[in-house]
Amino acid sequence: MEQEMKADSDLDLDPEPGHLLTPSAPPGRLDDCIIQGRGTKPLPPPLDPPGKPGEQRSRPPFVQHSVPPMSEAAARRALLHFVASRCCYGSRAAGELAIQRLRQLGTYRYRLETFSESRLSEWAFEPFTKPGAARPPGDTPLDPWDVEVGAPPLFQGQTRRCRVPCSALVKDCHRCHGHGRSKCGVCHGAGRMRCVTCKGSRRRLKQQKRCQLCSGTGRKRCNTCSGRGSKTCATCQGEKKLQHFKQLVITWKNNVFEFVSEHHLNIPGELLSKVSGENIFKDENVVVYPIIDFPEPEISLASQRAIAEHSAAFATSSRILRQRQTIELIPITEVHYQYSGKTYLYYIYGLENKVYALDYPEKCCCGCTII
Repeated sequence: MEQEMKADSDLDLDPEPGHLLTPSAPPGRLDDCIIQGRGTKPLPPPLDPPGKPGEQRSRPPFVQHSVPPMSEAAARRALLHFVASRCCYGSRAAGELAIQRLRQLGTYRYRLETFSESRLSEWAFEPFTKPGAARPPGDTPLDPWDVEVGAPPLFQGQTRRCRVPCSALVKDCHRCHGHGRSKCGVCHGAGRMRCVTCKGSRRRLKQQKRCQLCSGTGRKRCNTCSGRGSKTCATCQGEKKLQHFKQLVITWKNNVFEFVSEHHLNIPGELLSKVSGENIFKDENVVVYPIIDFPEPEISLASQRAIAEHSAAFATSSRILRQRQTIELIPITEVHYQYSGKTYLYYIYGLENKVYALDYPEKCCCGCTII
């Protein structure tokens, strides 16, 4: 009996309607697929994209952009704000230091965004409660890529699930084998259990009197199934049949490639990726073309590499809906100052005026992370 119950439990799939079962499978082998529990099946996109790449537009020549100057007062305010956010940094040095030189610098950040759509096919099921809703014979399910689903706003990721029309198949419930009820897992179908008071001995152990809870039988009715030995199947909810249908899992994803040009400064590159810069170039189309004539050659090479990588990575596994490439100028100010007869420096970077001060002279401990 225990082995039989174990086999049943192995087939006890999630009773929630719409539960994932298997990928697309031939109708004749659906039962095998349910038992084997295969995963989802990716669907390659159609060969013809939904839109044609726009023609490459002629661009005006790129011009060299300069970083706007920063005053000493603004540089000091940025440092004071930074110090105030650090528990172990003293503010006296920030207020008394003598700024000797402000050096205006900058670096470029190139970003390519590829907004793609991918689709997976999986089998799902629900209790079959509407006999008239079964698929009429001869109806052919739509191709998964022909199912129309409204896309979210551009460059915003999202995942949705929807049913493929005309894909429903009605089968006996695999959990209860079409009976609508399943064996009670507590009493193993017996409907009765050993009395917890007398442990099945029919008498109280100390008093040697007949057990009143089980009336001296040593067994009592199972509370889980009310003594019936079975309960309503949780998978088909007593309907005996399940309606299996193909379900699409549609994922829209914004894939991002980012590159920051070399700046040759003593500031970690990962800090620059967390701030914003001045947008000096933007190009958006179904498919964008590489930049070839930017004054900073590294940016042109990054654009060519990014577009090639995204095309190779996503063109065969998903549908590219839109691409956007931008170039930002991230301002950096190198501040040289003197305090207590020694020379120091710190950096102000990004439009947010973030500060990186590795050798700030007034620190009482080293418990703060410098960012």
